[in-house]
Amino acid sequence: MERRSISEEVYSKLPAELQELTKYFGGREKDIVLLSSLTVLSNCFPNVYGVYDGNNVYPHLYLVIIAPAASGKGVMNKSRILIEKIHDKVFKDTLQKFKEYENRKKVAKEKVSEEYPVVIVKILPANISTSEMYSFLDCSNHGLIIIESEADTISIMLKNDWSNYSDVLRKAFHHEPISISRKIDKLFKYIKEPKLAVLISGTPDQLQPLIKSKENGLYSRFMVYNFDEISPFFKDVFSQETTEVQLAFENMGMRIFDLYYKLIRLQKPIEFLFTENQKKMFKEKMDIIRNDVIVNHSPGFVSIVHRHGLMLYRLAMILTVLRGTEDIHEKEKVFCDDIDFAVAFELMEIVLGHSQYTYNTIETCGLSSQDEEILDQLKDTFTRKEAVEVGEKMGILQRTIDDKLVQFRNKRFIKKIKRGEFKKL
Repeated sequence: MERRSISEEVYSKLPAELQELTKYFGGREKDIVLLSSLTVLSNCFPNVYGVYDGNNVYPHLYLVIIAPAASGKGVMNKSRILIEKIHDKVFKDTLQKFKEYENRKKVAKEKVSEEYPVVIVKILPANISTSEMYSFLDCSNHGLIIIESEADTISIMLKNDWSNYSDVLRKAFHHEPISISRKIDKLFKYIKEPKLAVLISGTPDQLQPLIKSKENGLYSRFMVYNFDEISPFFKDVFSQETTEVQLAFENMGMRIFDLYYKLIRLQKPIEFLFTENQKKMFKEKMDIIRNDVIVNHSPGFVSIVHRHGLMLYRLAMILTVLRGTEDIHEKEKVFCDDIDFAVAFELMEIVLGHSQYTYNTIETCGLSSQDEEILDQLKDTFTRKEAVEVGEKMGILQRTIDDKLVQFRNKRFIKKIKRGEFKKL
């Protein structure tokens, strides 16, 4: 699978709000802005749910952007503006409760028996302990998001015993119940339906602990966007467009703020649904993708395909809410538009390709029997064309052979001599 960019055809079909945000960007930056904005927005739509595989699921997504330094991935931080107004309001409400509590303590003749107010936020820092994460999730009814542009922060957390919240991330993706008990601290927390979104970016080295987590399943829960192009030009930091971009995100943030509080006030949550035809198309297309992976790729990648089905469903949910912002809070059920279904499916296939590429480049030992057979049939020095011909004889698709050549190079079984020519090591 290739690390494709998102086509202009997809951008032309997006809800107007997303077209407005992305029109200022091009190339990989445009893709990053779209995917990171969708991830942030996944934590902005309370009281919207769907039923997937018999379970209630919410829009929350995980996204990791992997790219070299100075590659433009920093535009991810623009998406933070979309939720900052909500975060500020939630946090200020908490501070007000602190003040009211302290005032009651001062005027009360007897000791105030009520518990000290808890801190409530929408944006969660990555450099926190596991117990702190439980506490924040426990008092957040409508979800949290981790936004981290320096991925080594979260990588360091995952290496420490006191802050390895990998288990929390894995369970929260499916809203599975989580609990923690600490006898010394007299702590017990049980969270029935944790809601968490994650948006992180970094270089391949910074993200190694996450990328290598394919064994425990954390990696499979992330949408992945991976590229290595670096622009040869210095950014025009004084461009008038820079101000326009900031204003566009702030205006969108205000509209999302208004929608957020309309949705919070709902007495009954809104159910998101696929049409019967969309359900049929979903099953047929996912069967094709799954079968291709079983036949032509690593069996370990099948679980990643399954989770990308859920990612597709969540993407469609977010797009549907955005397209119906004017009156969605007045409805009890909303059906996915065919355009949003098509866009969500295209986005899912793109990030699945990026995930496959990244999965193949993870440092592992050894080769599968199929890989060994491919190499055995190739000369010490061979061309890409010859590798493709070997693949055709074995019933392996051309794009799969290209993936395997990348994998062989990263595992140092071959090296590239020149364009289209390789040598076994």
